[in-house]
Amino acid sequence: MFWKRKDKRKSDGEAGGSAAATADPPQGHTPGDSDDTPEAEAGADDATGETSKTGTGEDADAAGDTDAAQDPQDAEAGTGRADSDGIQRVTTDGVLRLDNVEHDTSSHTWIVEADDDGVLVIDPAHDSQAILDAVGDREIYLVACTNGYNTHISAAVEVAERDDAPIALHRRELRAWRRTHGAEYRPDHEIEGGGSFTVGDLEVDILPVPGTSAGSVAYYVPERGAVFSGDTLRAGEPGTVGGGYLDYTGQLSSIGEVLLTLPPDTRVLPDNGPETTVEAETRNFDAWVSPG
Repeated sequence: MFWKRKDKRKSDGEAGGSAAATADPPQGHTPGDSDDTPEAEAGADDATGETSKTGTGEDADAAGDTDAAQDPQDAEAGTGRADSDGIQRVTTDGVLRLDNVEHDTSSHTWIVEADDDGVLVIDPAHDSQAILDAVGDREIYLVACTNGYNTHISAAVEVAERDDAPIALHRRELRAWRRTHGAEYRPDHEIEGGGSFTVGDLEVDILPVPGTSAGSVAYYVPERGAVFSGDTLRAGEPGTVGGGYLDYTGQLSSIGEVLLTLPPDTRVLPDNGPETTVEAETRNFDAWVSPG
């Protein structure tokens, strides 16, 4: 899959046009018009987000035994500018409804500079306008979601519609997607772990990390030295959903066998809380496997 800017904004008065063209899909890609099979269900009920407040690039201290060094420029992320790696964080507050119980939560949406003109948006949550304000005049090439919980997809349609950008989601998250967006809208690309795609100048690897849901993935961008881990791995802990674990053993396998095999200095950028590094979370891993 390949996305890059089209020559489509012919005048400043025109609305943003379609996202970039797609080439032949790679191995591990399922076209978006295929039906999901009975087993293609996310690992939990989805939620409807209700936004209460928004922030961009809020800093926080890492939990647990983490020493992820923050670049001094990261403190400026609250101004809405990308950091030195071309990565921008937008934090919005909302609600996750899981098994008919509402959980207040804060969710990170990540905006990654793909080239001089456009961006990749990962996990658009809750407040589409806050995300679009952060993107500004840049084109949205692709919206990529790490799983189908509403805290990762609730703003996906509105964010993608501005530039007619495609949406990517694992095929096993389609049932959860429909709980938020219905059958009228569906992701354009049904991805699977082990594939990759190119967005602008970036090569993005799709890492399979089932555990918090059946189709959870992480997005690894080697050029940025960063992995977007969704709710699979957070600073100092395996991520929870609604305060609990759905498949703790499977989640630990995804962390140990996939995420922690990346280079030690890789930034881990989760859906919630502060960022960390692979090196920092490797030191924590044994305690999660054999809690003491």
